[in-house]
Amino acid sequence: MTATKKPRDTVKKVVLAYSGGLDTSVILRWLQETYGCEVVTFTADIGQGEELAPARKKAELLGVKQIFVEDLREEFVRDFVFPMFRANALYEGQYLLGTSIARPLIAKRQIEIAEATGADAVAHGATGKGNDQVRFELTYYALKPDIKVIAPWREWELDSRTKLIEYAERHQIPIAKDKRGEAPFSTDANLLHISAEGKALEDPWHEPEEFVYSRTVAPEKAPDQPEYVEIEFAKGDPVAVDGKKLSPAALLTRLNELGGKHGIGRLDLVENRFVGMKSRGVYETPGGTILHAAHRGIESITLDRGAAHLKDELMPRYAELIYNGFWYSPERAMLQALIDKSQENVAGTVRLKLYKGSVRVVGRKSPNSLYSLAHVTFEADQVYDQRDAEGFIKLNALRLRLGARLRPKK
Repeated sequence: MTATKKPRDTVKKVVLAYSGGLDTSVILRWLQETYGCEVVTFTADIGQGEELAPARKKAELLGVKQIFVEDLREEFVRDFVFPMFRANALYEGQYLLGTSIARPLIAKRQIEIAEATGADAVAHGATGKGNDQVRFELTYYALKPDIKVIAPWREWELDSRTKLIEYAERHQIPIAKDKRGEAPFSTDANLLHISAEGKALEDPWHEPEEFVYSRTVAPEKAPDQPEYVEIEFAKGDPVAVDGKKLSPAALLTRLNELGGKHGIGRLDLVENRFVGMKSRGVYETPGGTILHAAHRGIESITLDRGAAHLKDELMPRYAELIYNGFWYSPERAMLQALIDKSQENVAGTVRLKLYKGSVRVVGRKSPNSLYSLAHVTFEADQVYDQRDAEGFIKLNALRLRLGARLRPKK
C-alpha cells in the first residue's frame, strides 16, 4: 500500500476521535505506521447506546497509552441540543440536525485533550465526500487555529470496505463478525437521533425496509390508544415531563422512550450536503420531534408576534450554520444571543397527544401568557372596540388605493 505521506517529523502526537469500530481502528494503526507518531484516543459517550468498554480495550491492544473515554451526554443535551431547539432549527424544513449538532462537541473535546496532552495534531474518520469532515475541521480551526489536522480518508488508498478488512487482518486488528462483508447501510447515533444512509438506501425511489429503523416502532404497529404527555419549560428549555423534574439527558431519554413507543420521529430525506451533492438519509428523532412540537406550542402563547416572526425568518440561516459546521462562528453566536433573549418569558406547560407516528399540541398554559380570552372572545366584551378596525384597515389600504389609481382602466 502506498499513501500520500506528510513528513513524519511534522507530527509528534495526534488525538484521534475513536469509536473502536473498523474504520477508526484501521485509522489508529495507519497513523502509527504512516506518521510514526503517538496516538491518543478519545471516545465520547453522547448517547449512541453502545458499550464503550470494548473501545478502550481495543485501543489498549493497539498500543495506545493515553485513552480518554468520557460521558458527555449531559453536556451534549444542555449546551448543544437545547440551545439549538430554542431556535426551532430545521435544515431544509425537515431535518432536526441530529448528526450535525454532535460534531462540534466531539471536536471541541479533542482540542481540549490535545492541549492537555501536548498533542500537535487531531484526526477524524470522516470521509472526503460528506459534511462531517467540514464540521470537525471548522471546529478544530475555530478553537485552535494552528492545529494540524489529519483526515486519512483524503490521504490513503483504502477506498473500500474490502481493503479496510484486508488491512485490519494484515495488522491483526480485531474485527467484529458483523463487520465482515458489505453492510446494508451505515449508521450514526447519539441521544438526539440515529441516522442511516448508503448501500440499501442509496436509491431514493425505494422505501426503506423496516429493519432500517431501530428507535421507533412502525406507526402502524404503535399502540391503538393515544398517550398524553406534559412538558414543562423554563426560559425556553424543557425541565420536566409529566411533572417530574429531569436533567437534560434524562429528559431527552424519556421523550425518546415515549416517541419510540408511538412511532414518532421518522424522516426519509434527500438533502443537500454542504460539499455540493445530494444524499438520502433516513432519520429517527423520536424525542426531538416531540420537543420541537412542544417548544413551538409554548412559544405560541408567550412570544410576541414580531419576535416570533423574526425568529422564524432567522431560523433557516441558523440551521444552515449548524448543518455546515459553523457552530463556533461569530454569526452563530450572534444569532444565539438574539434567540436566547427571546426565550426569557418562554415558560409554562404544553400537553401533547402521541398517536401512531403523530404528535399534536392539545393544550398549553403559562404564567407569562400573552393570550387574552377577553380580547378574542366571540361574546360581548369590554376591552375591544370593533369600530377601531375600520381606521386600521383604511390606513393599511392607503398605499393599495393610491397604487390602484395608476393602473389603466379596462
